[in-house]
Amino acid sequence: MHRPDFHLPDFHLPHLHLPHLPEIRRPLRLAWPIALAALCLASTAAAAQEAGADATWRSLRSDVFGERAIEDGSPLVRLTAPKRAEDAAMVPIDVEVMLPAGDPRTIAKLTLIVDENPAPVAATFTFGGARHDIALGTRLRVNSYSYVRAIAETSDGGLHMAESYVKASGGCSAPAMKDEEAALKNIGQMKLRAADDGQTGDATMGDATKASRVSRIQLMIRHPNYSGLQIDPITRLYTPAMFVDDIVVKQGDELVFSMQGGISLSEDPAIRFSYEPTGGPVRVEAGDTEGRRFEGALKPAG
Repeated sequence: MHRPDFHLPDFHLPHLHLPHLPEIRRPLRLAWPIALAALCLASTAAAAQEAGADATWRSLRSDVFGERAIEDGSPLVRLTAPKRAEDAAMVPIDVEVMLPAGDPRTIAKLTLIVDENPAPVAATFTFGGARHDIALGTRLRVNSYSYVRAIAETSDGGLHMAESYVKASGGCSAPAMKDEEAALKNIGQMKLRAADDGQTGDATMGDATKASRVSRIQLMIRHPNYSGLQIDPITRLYTPAMFVDDIVVKQGDELVFSMQGGISLSEDPAIRFSYEPTGGPVRVEAGDTEGRRFEGALKPAG
């Protein structure tokens, strides 16, 4: 018996453009390796940067503290700094150092360090009196992505550190906000204010009868604090370094703190610090690298 040939229907789907599907998929096939490679490169760069940061600190710590042991992540020290700075030339930081109740030690010094800055040691504060807790804030220049460190030294010689990684760049070379003539005209002028809640209060007076460990004084000194890395926009030459390198704060005859500073302190250095009012006037003496001397005072209320 003759059977008719059986043919499957011939389907045509021109609207799908099947021959072109590989062309559509090819960019997708290429995108995944590129994305993965980018992630790997980013991870490698981050790891390299972290390794570099560790190497910087290992070299730096021996230069500053020799072979002395440092307690990293100490519960005695708390450092607050922005993860990413809005202005690399004025990065706000706050440090609190608190000893446990009944601890016989006192707080002797506090050193602020910006690892990747050309001059990493921003300032060293030496405290007077039997201080068991200290709060201090200031503004730093951060020249590139870097760890910022606060190292407190107790009266027994122990070193206790807190650190924070800050993403910022160009802080040491950023141009001054004021032109040189204006900056030099007001150089050395001080603003010294007191408030019991830690905020800026009355412009000239602080009430010593409301003393507490959270009483604060806000000190600001008008000074360009040239880092030596800034370029004059007219001459295109580097502006020579000139900065506040010495501050002494006393209450009556008692030392509150003395400070030795460097180029990592911001323009118009500002320091907010806790104190224990005794009723005596607070006096400030400061000097810069050019030998200028500046003075200011804050009299207690009443």
